[in-house]
Amino acid sequence: MSVIRQEVPTAMGARVLERFPAGAPRGSWPAEEYAARRRAEGLPATVVMDLKSDAFLVVVRSGDEE
Repeated sequence: MSVIRQEVPTAMGARVLERFPAGAPRGSWPAEEYAARRRAEGLPATVVMDLKSDAFLVVVRSGDEE
């Protein structure tokens, strides 16, 4: 699994689809699985780590949604 560990600044222009707590027993797996389902639907979802909220975010960058 490839998880990009970075903060998601507002300037990134990303839309957050879902949040998953980083302290969950399965770590980033639920976020990766959710992102994979969105990609299967044609949405270029990516998992990033929001350090401030200690959560994995599934995001779509602006402009990638179409």
